[in-house]
Amino acid sequence: MSDTEQHAHAKPQGRYLLLLSLAALGVVYGDIGTSPLYALRECFHGPHALAVSGANVLGILSLIFWSLVLVVSVKYLAFILRADNQGEGGILALTALVMPARSVGRGRWVLIVMGLFGAALLYGDGMITPAISVLSAVEGLEIATPAVAPYVIPLTAVILVGLFLCQRRGTGGIGVVFGPVTLVYLLVIGLLGAAQIVRNPYVLAALNPRHAVSFFAANGWIGFLALGSVFLCVTGGEALYADMGHFGTRPIRLAWFALVLPALLLNYFGQGALLLANPEAAEHPFYRLAPDWALIPLVVLATAATVIASQALISGAFSLSMQAVQLGFSPRLDIEHTSAREKGQIYLPGINWLLMVCCIGLVFGFRTSSNLAAAYGIAVTTTMAVTTFLFFFVIRDRWHWSLPLSALLCGGFLLFDLAFFGANLVKVAHGGWFPLVVAAVIFTLMSTWKSGRRILYERMQEGAWPLEQFTSSIQASPPQRVPGTAVFMSGNLSVVPSALLHNLKHNKVLHQRVVILSVLTEGVPHVPEPRRITLEAAGGGLYQLVLRYGFMEEPNVPEALAPVELDGWTFNMMETTFFLGRESLIPSARPGMALWREKLFMIMSRNARTATDFFGLPPNRVVELGMQIEI
Repeated sequence: MSDTEQHAHAKPQGRYLLLLSLAALGVVYGDIGTSPLYALRECFHGPHALAVSGANVLGILSLIFWSLVLVVSVKYLAFILRADNQGEGGILALTALVMPARSVGRGRWVLIVMGLFGAALLYGDGMITPAISVLSAVEGLEIATPAVAPYVIPLTAVILVGLFLCQRRGTGGIGVVFGPVTLVYLLVIGLLGAAQIVRNPYVLAALNPRHAVSFFAANGWIGFLALGSVFLCVTGGEALYADMGHFGTRPIRLAWFALVLPALLLNYFGQGALLLANPEAAEHPFYRLAPDWALIPLVVLATAATVIASQALISGAFSLSMQAVQLGFSPRLDIEHTSAREKGQIYLPGINWLLMVCCIGLVFGFRTSSNLAAAYGIAVTTTMAVTTFLFFFVIRDRWHWSLPLSALLCGGFLLFDLAFFGANLVKVAHGGWFPLVVAAVIFTLMSTWKSGRRILYERMQEGAWPLEQFTSSIQASPPQRVPGTAVFMSGNLSVVPSALLHNLKHNKVLHQRVVILSVLTEGVPHVPEPRRITLEAAGGGLYQLVLRYGFMEEPNVPEALAPVELDGWTFNMMETTFFLGRESLIPSARPGMALWREKLFMIMSRNARTATDFFGLPPNRVVELGMQIEI
């Protein structure tokens, strides 16, 4: 049994379960719920369009049906959601599960690199999803009034700007309407599809997988390429896993099987029934489902649904960025908490404006949702394949499954992942390069920061004075002591912090109480309060103090120190001074990183959020001591 079964949200009951399921509709299923806007259309309209024939329509519908069942229902809901990291999901949380506690072998580094690249790909997905979702919804106006065609792109840009401007307010205020709006949207698209199915029930024959097999036999290579468009129906599957920490598994599963899956299937099959009766509707089958009087309301409803889907991706990018900071893959970023009650509601200004510029640039650069669809999919398919690889090691190492059973299960998942990946490879030349370039840039930044911090740590430990020898020295030859408490932050409690040595060397005094503080981020999302603090006396008035946080928590040092006692003395910020080392980095030819990466690391270091701000230290109680270090 996984830890999810013991999670606080694992077994909600009754009304609370229904409320969580309703909330999950907007946050978890916004992306996959808006896929009917463009998924089936791209199969029969675009650069690799299929002929609208009965065999092709049934074949595509069969592929969509079995993709939703096998990829989303079986892979993610039945299995992947069980691979939680103390209730939290997402590819970085999964990567943390396969990271050993101590030494990291070469094989495990490959897995960590894969997980890191998969996380980087999600940023590209987070840029494309708002652009394609909102643009595809607004394009519905062209059907109702062709005269508005020149205004589709500007209107899309205005909606996106408004969406990103609202992020500072947090998702709490507008989150109340997410679930109900998505509920109405799913009910409407399900009813529209059902009406067409009633007119042409023959389309239900696509439930038979024989039609998918016959489709490949008849279409060959073109049929394989069509998988790239079919895959659009499962984009958003990663959100099921990434957002499980907000709701737990039961509400996510209930929402999917009770409403989302039936509504999606009804709409897809309804579009298929429409195409069988009217092949000319292939350009916009989603909107052609609606009668003329309902077209404008449907455009408005679909636009609202796509804004909600975009909100979920933006919030996911914020959470992913915070995890990257806490796990040491990113420099400290400006993180604002938008809710006093919900820790997960955060806002990162830098990430927000970067996403906004890229989204609007994509809209003006690609101009149509069909062009954007050509760039969409390659990032998600790669992330899904990486998730399968990491999941294999989780079930082998943590669940202790046998090798044949693990290989059989993950091999089956990987068969679908690689088929979708191969079909999407042709998109690279038509825009699929964009998310790959974004991922490559972010991966380079993350790996450079991780390697740079490791090298910097090693350089600072060269010639370091063991703490045990230092305490013996000051006990044998006591320096001048002054009243108060000094806190020296350090990544290694076994050696003397360089800031402490500099202070003693230049000021020739030690405070009455000296605390060597280390703030550690563990590979779990949250650290329980009883494990938060570890305190040991090192002798000579020196103390070793460790504060532990999870990768979903933001450290607040003064708050954590409030209950700590040092031989009967409790922390008073007005009697405490925090000493921080401020390193001036100098690139060098020493072994470590390439010179260009050293310079990149220096730029990232200069622009990182200050330690004073990140750890919540009172600025008027902080002293920084500088030093030059060659990297």
